Amino acid sequence: MSANAHLIRRRSPWTWLPTLYVAEALPYVLVNTLTVYLYTKMGIGKAEMTFYTGWLYLPWVIKPFWSPFVDILSTKRAWTLAMQVLMGVCFAAIAFLIPASFFFAATLAFFWLAAFFPATHDIAADGYYMLELSDHDQAAYVGVRSTFYRLGSLLASGGLVWIAGLIELHGLPEGTEHVPHERIVVAWSTIFFIAGALLLIIALYHWRFMPKAPKDAPRAEHDFRQIIHNFGSTFATFFAKRGIITAICFMLLFRLPEAICLKLVGPFLLDSRELGGLAMTTAEVGLANGIVGVIGILLGGILGGIAISRQGLKFWLWPMALSLTLPCVFYFLLALFLPQTNLIGLTLINVAIFVEQFGYGFGFTAFMLYLIYFSEGPWKTAHYAFCTAFMALGMMLPGMAAGWIYEQLDPVGLFGPTHQGYVNFFLLVIISSAFTFLACMLVKIDPNFGKKNAVQTKQGNAPDHPADRPLLSE
Repeated sequence: MSANAHLIRRRSPWTWLPTLYVAEALPYVLVNTLTVYLYTKMGIGKAEMTFYTGWLYLPWVIKPFWSPFVDILSTKRAWTLAMQVLMGVCFAAIAFLIPASFFFAATLAFFWLAAFFPATHDIAADGYYMLELSDHDQAAYVGVRSTFYRLGSLLASGGLVWIAGLIELHGLPEGTEHVPHERIVVAWSTIFFIAGALLLIIALYHWRFMPKAPKDAPRAEHDFRQIIHNFGSTFATFFAKRGIITAICFMLLFRLPEAICLKLVGPFLLDSRELGGLAMTTAEVGLANGIVGVIGILLGGILGGIAISRQGLKFWLWPMALSLTLPCVFYFLLALFLPQTNLIGLTLINVAIFVEQFGYGFGFTAFMLYLIYFSEGPWKTAHYAFCTAFMALGMMLPGMAAGWIYEQLDPVGLFGPTHQGYVNFFLLVIISSAFTFLACMLVKIDPNFGKKNAVQTKQGNAPDHPADRPLLSE
C-alpha cells in the first residue's frame, strides 16, 4: 500500500525535465558559441580567438575520465544542483569582468571553469534522468528532453544574442555598422549576467522540484577499486574492438568541414564588408540563429530519423555526409558575392543559415547513430562515452586552427586584391570535405542497422538492436 501511495505522489517529469535540459544546453552554447561572438565584437584577432576558444571543448573530450567520481561521490541530484549554481556564479563573474582592461585573460579563465562545470553537469543530469525514470518513461520522454535541449540552444544562440544586439543598437542610427565599444561591453555584460541569473534560478527551482530518486545514491567507498577496474576494462575493450582504427578515423573526420568552419561562421556574419564579412547586426544574427537555424536543425533531425528508420544507416550515410558538407558551398558564394543587408540580401543569408542547420540536423543523425552502432556490446554506455569524446576531439582540433588558417589565406588574392580570407577559407572547407567522403568509404556498417523492425545481424560490432539515445551537444 505504501508503494502504491509513493507512485501516486510521484512528481511528474514535466515539473523538472524541461528545465533540466534547458540548463544542459544553455551553458554549452554560451561556452562554445557565444564566446566567439563576444570576442569578435570585442576586437580579438581570429587566430587568437579560435585557438583559445577551441580549448574550451577539452572538458567534453576528457569527461569520461572523471565520470566514475560522479558515481562515487554524492548523488546525481546533488551534483546537478551544485553544477548549476557554479555555472551561474561563473557566468555572473564573466559579466563583471568584461569591462575590465584585462578582460580577455580573465574571462577565458572563467570560461575554462565554466566549461568543466557543464561537462560534469551532463554526466550528472543524464545519470539522474536514467535513475529517476523507468525504461518505459525514458523512451516516452526522449523527445521531450531533445526538444527542450534545442529550446535551450535557441534561448542562448537566438534570444540572448538578439538582446545583446538590441542593447548595442539602442539609440543609434538604423543600420549603423559602427557600434561604440562601451555599448558592446554593456550589451555582452548584460546577457552573461542574465545567463548566470537564469541558471541560479533554475538551480533554486530544481532544489524544490527535482525529486530525490530512490536509486540515486552514491556508490559505497569500498566500490572505488572495482569502479576503477571497470573503467580500465571498458577502456581496454573499446580499443580492442574490431575496426577500431577505421571507426576512430570516421569519428574524427566525418565532421571535419563543419569543425573547420564552425568557429568562423559567426565572425563572417558580423564582420564589416571591408573585411569580407556580411556586416549583419548582432540582433539580426540572433534572430537568424534563434528562429531560422532552430527550425532548420529540428526539421533536419526529424527527417533524418525518419529516413534512416526506412532504409537504414548504410543507405543514407553518403547523402547525409553530403548534407553536412553542402552548406560550405553556400557560405563560399555569400563570401564571394557579399549580398547587401537589405531584404533580398538578408533573405539569401537566412536561406544559407537554414540550409546549414538543416544539413547539420540531417547529417548529424547518421553520425550519432554510427556512434550507437559502434558502441554496442557489454560496455555500450561507457563505449558510447568514449565515442562522444572522439567526436568532441574532432571538433576541437580543427576549430583551434581555423583562425590561423583564415589569417594565412586572407592576403591570397585568388578572387580579388584584398581581404579574400573568407572566400579562400570557405573554399578550403569545401576541399576538406574529401576527408568526410574518405571516412564514409572506409567504414563498414550492417545494411539492416537502423531500419524499423529489421532483424540485426552480428557483423563485427553490429548491435542486435539500436539503442534509443538522445543527441549530446554540439
